[in-house]
Amino acid sequence: MRKQLKRDVKREELTRIEEAARTEKDFEELNTEWDRWDSNRRRRERRRELKLGSLFEEIVGVGDSGAVIPQPLDHRYWRQMMQGNFIDVIFDCPYDIHELISSRNISELVEALNDNQKEVLYFRAVRQWSPQKIAAVRGQTDRNIRKVYDTLIKALRRKLYKRLLPRYEKKLPLTPAQQEFMSTYKVKVKEKGKK
Repeated sequence: MRKQLKRDVKREELTRIEEAARTEKDFEELNTEWDRWDSNRRRRERRRELKLGSLFEEIVGVGDSGAVIPQPLDHRYWRQMMQGNFIDVIFDCPYDIHELISSRNISELVEALNDNQKEVLYFRAVRQWSPQKIAAVRGQTDRNIRKVYDTLIKALRRKLYKRLLPRYEKKLPLTPAQQEFMSTYKVKVKEKGKK
């Protein structure tokens, strides 16, 4: 709330400076400031956008796990519905989480999970809830939630590795994220084999 007030005051200040600007240098400085504001706004909007591949990134182990919770009327689902993109809203449910995943390999693996695993995966990876919040909702300990989630991610990674290994060995095309996953996970498999 305080940050929003500061932004509003700064925006009003820039508007007054804009009205008072007379020289070319004043306009250039003002333009630079407005460009900075615009890039910050775009960055905040990008952070709020739903990433359909975020679940893949979570399983593979790449990407940002920071969450931004927008105000209800500014929620990404409202923007998507206004644009006619209803898929994310329709399948916003732990039991239909596999419908949100564009990668067939990951989608099939997630669809095969039991309902409890899907719930933990959905609330942790898609909603980005903390283990404490999930534990409070499910009536469990956060330690148990972390253990279930870590075990689940390890199992999904292992299964994904087994699915992608034939393509990797035959040098068939893989996405950059799949290639990165295979190269890093293959090292882990070799290290476990040596132990």
